[in-house]
Amino acid sequence: MSPPRPRAWPAVLLAVGLLLSGCANPSVGSADDDPKAPVTLKFWHGWSEPGEVKAIDASIRRFEKLHPNIQVKTTGNVSDATVNQALRAGGDKAPDVVSSFTTNNVGQYCDSGMWADLDPFLRKSGIDKRKVFPRTLLEYTQYEGTQCALPLLADAFGLYYNKDAFAEAGITRPPRTMSEFREDAKKLTRRDGGQVERAGFMPNFRLYQNSPDRMFAQWGPRYFDKDGKARLAKEPRTRQFFREMSRLADAQGGYRALERLRQSFGDEMSRQSGFMTGKLAMHLDGEWRGLMLKEAKPDFDWGVAPLPVPDDQADTYGRGYLTGTVAGIAHSSRHQNAAWELLRFLTTDTDQVVAFANAIHNVPSTKAALDSPRLDADPSFRTFLRIAKNPHSQALPPSTTGGQYVTAFQDFSYSVESGREKDLDKGLRELDRQIDADTLQAEN
Repeated sequence: MSPPRPRAWPAVLLAVGLLLSGCANPSVGSADDDPKAPVTLKFWHGWSEPGEVKAIDASIRRFEKLHPNIQVKTTGNVSDATVNQALRAGGDKAPDVVSSFTTNNVGQYCDSGMWADLDPFLRKSGIDKRKVFPRTLLEYTQYEGTQCALPLLADAFGLYYNKDAFAEAGITRPPRTMSEFREDAKKLTRRDGGQVERAGFMPNFRLYQNSPDRMFAQWGPRYFDKDGKARLAKEPRTRQFFREMSRLADAQGGYRALERLRQSFGDEMSRQSGFMTGKLAMHLDGEWRGLMLKEAKPDFDWGVAPLPVPDDQADTYGRGYLTGTVAGIAHSSRHQNAAWELLRFLTTDTDQVVAFANAIHNVPSTKAALDSPRLDADPSFRTFLRIAKNPHSQALPPSTTGGQYVTAFQDFSYSVESGREKDLDKGLRELDRQIDADTLQAEN
């Protein structure tokens, strides 16, 4: 999967939310078709990079060889908004099988009914989903008991670090707790007068992949209570998180000094990015970054480890934030049984999942594939496999508002780190009220 760009989410999520509103009665398809009859399926996906498209096309060829009666017409580089417009309209031009890079929208896909419930198909095929998929990945593909999607590869986030800078600072291993993290970041920070020339680790939430929800996952928070009400103000780990991020910034010169350094960075995907140019000694990123670093050949040695965890949760070290691609069957499809054959192959066939994961350097999304000896043996990649398998790793919980609550949390986090939010307790209570009001509006 192409590296996610959280800064682009709000507009996308708004568009999807608008498209999904009023979709309680999606076009009705059929699961009465014969999956052995000749048929052409339409599969829409978001992959666009040449290597990714090549990998998905190879996957389709493998499927068609096993199912000669089913031809698959793929359409790539399709946004969630475009998919949902087509699903609302229904008809022959709509896709049969769909995928999305945005796990935050699963709650809307399931709640709106535009993606078909997959539990009947899983039962018919004798597939025990809890034995096939890791718990965290299974959780972000369902909403309130409706399994309308399945994982199609995953992304795990960890800590990239500059081994040369570590050796120079006398640091012998990556930090495992937040206190070690803060101490190491301070040692690794370089200053010239009042200017920070290199940050040990930049916690600023607007940096590249540093979306606050990804950092917050190391605390294992609960966003909602059992009734679906926001509970960030009641969650003590929320305050611990913001306090620790502030202390981490202060140990390196403070938020504003780090922001000035961030402004000197080039584009995330370029050779002028903060980590590539040595201006960051440690950096949060996903598993795809390792392949990019190998190809770019920076002038320093680097390694990967899990992100540190709070000191009082040291036994959870190895955890990380998980997300990934999800795939499902359009409710409007008149070939749902044939569509299920394709979806089942893409998401549950071990050889296929391993081959696809190796091809695009993403984390496989089934338990069997995660343990496969055929997986890429690169040590940095295997670090992310261990993060994906860690029982404490966390994904964002689905919501009927899609990612709207995530955007609200991000905006609030920007205010906290910049000092605009003066009363954290009051602000968190207002954030919970905003999230609950958005949820109520979406449900009505």
